[in-house]
Amino acid sequence: MATSDASLLPLRNVKVVDFGQYMAGPAVAMILADLGATVVHIDPPGGPLWQSPANATLNRNKLTVTIDLKSPEGLEQALALIEEADILVENFRPGVMARLGIDLTGLRASRPELITLSIPGFASNDELRCDWRAFESVINAQSGVFTDMGLNRVLMGINPSFSPLPLASAYGTMLAASAVVLALQARERTGLGDQVEVPLASAVMEGLSYNSIKVDNYPERYKTQREKEIERRRTEGLPMNLSYDDLQELLDPFYRSYKCKDGRMFYVVCPSHKHHAKRCLQALGLYDELVAEGLTEEEDTYRPVSEWAHEVSLGVYPLPKAWADRISARMKEVFMTRTAKEWERIFGRGNFPGAPHRWLQEWINDDHAETAGLMVEVHDPEFGPMTQPGPMVWLEESGAAMVSPRARRNVTFEQALKALVAIETKLPRVRQKNARDGWLDGVRILDLCNVIAGPHSVAYLSRFGAKVIKLDPAKPFYDCWNTVIFGMSHMREKRSVLTDITQPEGRAILDELVKNSDVIVWNAPDRQVRAMGLDEESLKKLNPDAIFCKLDCFSGPLPGPRSGYLGYDDLVQATTGIMTRFGGSMDTPEEHAHVGTIDVMCGFGGSLGIAAALYQKLKTGRAGRPRTSLSALSNLAQLPFCYDYVRRGLFDEPAGREVVGYDALSRFYYTSSDRFVLLSAYEVDLPRFEKVEGLEGLSQVPKEERAAFLAQAFMNARAVDWVERLQAADIGAAICENIESIRVYNSRPADGKPGTDQGSYAFSVYADHPSGHTVTQLDPFAIRPQRGKIYALQPAEKYGASTRAVLKELGKTDEEIEALLRTGVVSESWSEQYLPD
Repeated sequence: MATSDASLLPLRNVKVVDFGQYMAGPAVAMILADLGATVVHIDPPGGPLWQSPANATLNRNKLTVTIDLKSPEGLEQALALIEEADILVENFRPGVMARLGIDLTGLRASRPELITLSIPGFASNDELRCDWRAFESVINAQSGVFTDMGLNRVLMGINPSFSPLPLASAYGTMLAASAVVLALQARERTGLGDQVEVPLASAVMEGLSYNSIKVDNYPERYKTQREKEIERRRTEGLPMNLSYDDLQELLDPFYRSYKCKDGRMFYVVCPSHKHHAKRCLQALGLYDELVAEGLTEEEDTYRPVSEWAHEVSLGVYPLPKAWADRISARMKEVFMTRTAKEWERIFGRGNFPGAPHRWLQEWINDDHAETAGLMVEVHDPEFGPMTQPGPMVWLEESGAAMVSPRARRNVTFEQALKALVAIETKLPRVRQKNARDGWLDGVRILDLCNVIAGPHSVAYLSRFGAKVIKLDPAKPFYDCWNTVIFGMSHMREKRSVLTDITQPEGRAILDELVKNSDVIVWNAPDRQVRAMGLDEESLKKLNPDAIFCKLDCFSGPLPGPRSGYLGYDDLVQATTGIMTRFGGSMDTPEEHAHVGTIDVMCGFGGSLGIAAALYQKLKTGRAGRPRTSLSALSNLAQLPFCYDYVRRGLFDEPAGREVVGYDALSRFYYTSSDRFVLLSAYEVDLPRFEKVEGLEGLSQVPKEERAAFLAQAFMNARAVDWVERLQAADIGAAICENIESIRVYNSRPADGKPGTDQGSYAFSVYADHPSGHTVTQLDPFAIRPQRGKIYALQPAEKYGASTRAVLKELGKTDEEIEALLRTGVVSESWSEQYLPD
């Protein structure tokens, strides 16, 4: 039961000094403060480097002190605060802190228990880019975020495509926050802190890892209509010029938007589950009609398509175009009979995923968001009563204490120091001073999750030494596009067991695995958790020491009217305004189309919750129940504009397909080399342009004429030359790279190393992947501790490959295992082929 007792927050008595500016550094410290840490935030004499109302959110629950680090007195004050801290956070370019007189390595030499966190734009071992002026959009452009942004934009010929979502900072925030708390819990065992670097460029690549994986000889059955159309047009030399309306007819009927009676669009996302598509058609009154017309459900869709009895199977993605068109046409008609709100209730109560499209402004003021604590009210000293995003991560037993954050408070240096000194630091005896062990060595995790967010959360923890068993049904509920394709990323370093837990013998296997686990992770609504017997009371009877982490779609720290509704990444994008912003209107919503945009962010949130619970358990003995949701993390993805107050201006942040940036100084420009450059500059940078060959005189050009001036100038040189010139003048700029090129230029044969030594980007090529295909995928490389060890991850084994071995470890004999296999209680495989064709 959630309590409002702040003394139960997991990071109570942890002390943080936050030097962060812009988003990532302050956001990490904000999350630590939300979880109970005492945080002192340091601003320069002129105030925050980023002037935005979002700073009210980023600095809530913090004490803010102004210090001039360039003065001897200011440096002395900063060092005095650091002397009392457990954690130091900074997000400047490599070397900046040292030049200011704050040498992180030297600080840790004198205080080995200190944890320092650096979040640079590019990695300190990236010789080409480490000194770049790396604003958010520069990192995103260089990392392929704006290029090939979803199949829709490619087919429309809008490439690159701008988005204001701060993906690099959002992914970097969650990775860095989880890393620093993992280091904190490791310190409770060793007495030693760590020096951690999390480059934002590497973080955003990890966030987009499902988009950068390459499978040679990818089977045709998994290609969508849009992917086939892109291939056709490229092969035949045809332009990418489809209209929005034409694109809709290439979408799967269970993965698209429909107009409702009230004119609002409703997004249906239930394409790959054994029951969801069927429930959807039944609720719409279409199931019997379509079955009579020949719609079928193949009994075993994990067989090669050539062995199917029919050409189509409901619950498999993608559907053949003829059937997709037929089903979509009928669904369009039915959706016009009710309002979007009515359909939301029907889908939510019927346990299949769908949600109306909303604008961000609607989401911020949504009844569910407020009731569930996904939006909270803070009485800010500058803006008054202000609606801000709620906690990103919470523990079930103390979540209620997090929904009433304190506003930021300006204090003197003496007041800040006094607040830190008042908290006593208790450390364990130092053990193995020079050891390099994984932060989670010896931790056993049971993964009960599906799709992306939950499984990715656990896969991320594997790099720190956690041992994972992944439990799935003996017969799959999801199609192989959803399990095997995604699983190539999130099943790495896991042992796969297939068990039917609805049978008594299968349930007994689950219970034994629960008893042998330190952490259990599941993405499910509360009713399923209770039905499974993993609620707090039931779990204590099985394993009172186990930490249970739950991820879902719509929940917050408090119960809300839609907390139990099912949903996926795309539905949260629809609900929270991401899709209306990206598409530009209610009539033209588009998914922010990188696969797992919010899913992976939420997965990192689950990992942070687990880290906080592990730390709490080591400090207090309490086994907590960490939670997070896709909805909570969608707020982080929109944090620069996710707030409201009485005098707020229009919600007019960049939106729609025609947007190329923020203004003339921060946008895409076409160059003579047929490539786009992303320029990221501010008014204060105008004098610097006078040092850039070809851009002299820009400072004298009227504001309304700058875009034309720059557009003409950029056509006079190659993209690579412009970036070199601009960065030499300390002006933010980058070529709009694509993910495929980044992968090609940064791949190496798998060598058993995690890639942390490779710079900002690193991929491994697995020529002997268990699937039988050559697979290239991103390394686990964004977290770079100096003391803790990062492990390379083994490729994902075939589902069920470890069933027999794990059962033997549970004490089953070969005869017992064979009996369980015969009766279908367990399985060693879902299919003959790893990747059914």
